Amino acid sequence: MDLTHFTFDIDSDGIAIVMMDRAGEAMNTLSPETGEDLALIIDRIEQDDSIRAVVIGSAKQDNWLAGADIRWFASLTDPAEGEAAMRAGQEGFSRLEALHRERGKPVVAAIHGACLGGGLEFALACGSRVCSDDEKRTQLGQPEVKLGLLPGAGGTQRLPRLIGIAPALDLILTGRTIRPRKARKLGLVDEVVPKAGLMEAARARALALIDPPPVEPPSLADRIKAHLNPAAMQRLALETNPVGRRVLFAQAEKAMLKETKGNYPAPVAALECVRIGYEQGVAAGLAAEQTAFGRLVVSPESMALRSIFFATQELKRDPGTTGDAEPRQIETVGVLGGGLMGGGIAAVNTTRAKVRSVIKEVDEAGVARGLDYVQKVLDGQVKRRRMQKADAWLAMKRQVAGTTSYDDLADVELVIEAVFEDLDLKRSVLADTEKATGSDTIFASNTSSIPIAEIANGAARPANVVGMHYFSPVEKMPLLEIIVTPETADWVTATVVAFGKRQGKTVIVVNDGTGFYTTRIIGPYSSEVLYLLEDGATIEEIDKAMVTWGFPVGPVTLSDEVGIDVGAKIGKILEKAFGDRMAAPPAFEALTADDRRGRKNGRGFYTYEDGKKGDVDETVYNVLGVTPRPGTVSRHDIQQRLSLQMVNEAVRCLEEGILRSPRDGDIGAVMGLGFPPFRGGPFRWVDQVGVDTVVEQLRDLTGTHGDRFSPSQMLVEMAEKGDSFF
Repeated sequence: MDLTHFTFDIDSDGIAIVMMDRAGEAMNTLSPETGEDLALIIDRIEQDDSIRAVVIGSAKQDNWLAGADIRWFASLTDPAEGEAAMRAGQEGFSRLEALHRERGKPVVAAIHGACLGGGLEFALACGSRVCSDDEKRTQLGQPEVKLGLLPGAGGTQRLPRLIGIAPALDLILTGRTIRPRKARKLGLVDEVVPKAGLMEAARARALALIDPPPVEPPSLADRIKAHLNPAAMQRLALETNPVGRRVLFAQAEKAMLKETKGNYPAPVAALECVRIGYEQGVAAGLAAEQTAFGRLVVSPESMALRSIFFATQELKRDPGTTGDAEPRQIETVGVLGGGLMGGGIAAVNTTRAKVRSVIKEVDEAGVARGLDYVQKVLDGQVKRRRMQKADAWLAMKRQVAGTTSYDDLADVELVIEAVFEDLDLKRSVLADTEKATGSDTIFASNTSSIPIAEIANGAARPANVVGMHYFSPVEKMPLLEIIVTPETADWVTATVVAFGKRQGKTVIVVNDGTGFYTTRIIGPYSSEVLYLLEDGATIEEIDKAMVTWGFPVGPVTLSDEVGIDVGAKIGKILEKAFGDRMAAPPAFEALTADDRRGRKNGRGFYTYEDGKKGDVDETVYNVLGVTPRPGTVSRHDIQQRLSLQMVNEAVRCLEEGILRSPRDGDIGAVMGLGFPPFRGGPFRWVDQVGVDTVVEQLRDLTGTHGDRFSPSQMLVEMAEKGDSFF
């Protein structure tokens, strides 16, 4: 056979050893080209009577089959093409399945590394699956919904029948991945072995399946015990009869819609395909998959989600500079401040970057808080089986230290400052750091709004000063916003970008300016909330409108979570820099005067009891001097006013050179602020809606509500020329 993306051998026992190795690519992915090779291989196995069984492995280092080549999806421009592509994929996997089901030639998948999407569908078509015990690299799942798609090559039919409807729906509808131990527990894989023995274990399994010994029927006691198992009883009650299945599907649909708010069509379609497969048979389920995939692959939601995927992949390769500066090695990091941010930064240094952290605080109590935070994150890693208890103990012992003296930072390569948002304080700790450290030590400020140039003003080594804006909680939020000034050295930028990636972050680099990018665009969005309250909108209406639009939490809830006092302080900084356009209504000052700081002190827009959020605190309306009038402002108006404030400011950031590209703006808004992923980010969304439409809407709002809605000059010029961002 003339194969490009596979190797094929037959051993002395008649086992065909098929190794996937997509030419010219770091990972194995499915495409029409790999499909052609696979068809040739199946032809050979079908026709060659000397082949008794098949083992399918991977020649890649840490990758089995990562799924379909997502770049190929862009070539599918209408639903019919998508349907045809999935029909071909289904037919190929059905032929693979027939090798063991109809021809008696066992097929064993030997899995190490990513086995995702179409990769898992490939494995499901095999008769047996053996995977490596590498809990870090080996992952299995159906993450298609994260790209606005669904498993279209039989996944919605085979997975539920293998592991049960409920656990299969959990994987298909959420897109989450599982590790080897969990996969074995679910029955997704038959065996988990060390990587070194993976191929031999798969080969032994294939041999055993050629002529399996007779299986002794279970004893009566074993049968009773199996039926009394709670999980088995639940599965029997819900999955083996139509009434139970209706209950199960109804529960799954309710939970899914609660999570997605109906904004994501892919999970809805996937659930329907599973349902059809059980109610009308597998053939009908496969046909439903084809139709749904064809519709979804050309949907705006899928195109937006795929754009985010590609942007994050590009950013992984982006060094952050246009020059040829090489990043320097970071082995020890000083962290100034042991609070929520400082502790979180030290934690990701330990769990992800695997470097030593020295937490510097003003007293021992502060040091203890920082160390406790790191310990808490490590304990969570152990609980979720991401780390062994002994490794967590060693990490805490060897990689984390605390001090109250700057002298203990003398040998660090990078210092990350996470102190209170006060310019004088930040300048002070910068000066103290420069006295104690070497000439090549980088000083990074985790400020959320103060220009880095102002912090570096008067610094001995301004070229070494940069911004590293993390988001809370640091160990969970994926974005890192790097802020550079005209004086920041290229090697400094390259070093902190590379280090941010080691911390597991998606990194965007922006130019210096008040509020940078993310804080600047959240400013007018947050201020508009108070204008809406003045116009009679209720707190519940505002939050519900924006959650329905696609944000994970409403802007009022967000204000309480971040801290009303923090928002007020940042608001003043933004107003000073940008004037009336960023000015919040005077009511904001009334909130701080009433000591309303949000969740942190249990006094905000909402009530809090023992840290748990309750209902709206109705007294806040009196503090603000406003009267809620439910229904006065429509949901559409709330969504339009808030979203356009953020989007318009994002475009200004691109216009003024704060952003390097629309790509970075979209990723910053989605990963840092929760802008709805299915809309693709502010710039992708403007393209979808149409620049001329956005400008028209902003002009209408300007006429009704004032100049704060004036469209940016860039938008106006683009509308006149008929341009788009992408």
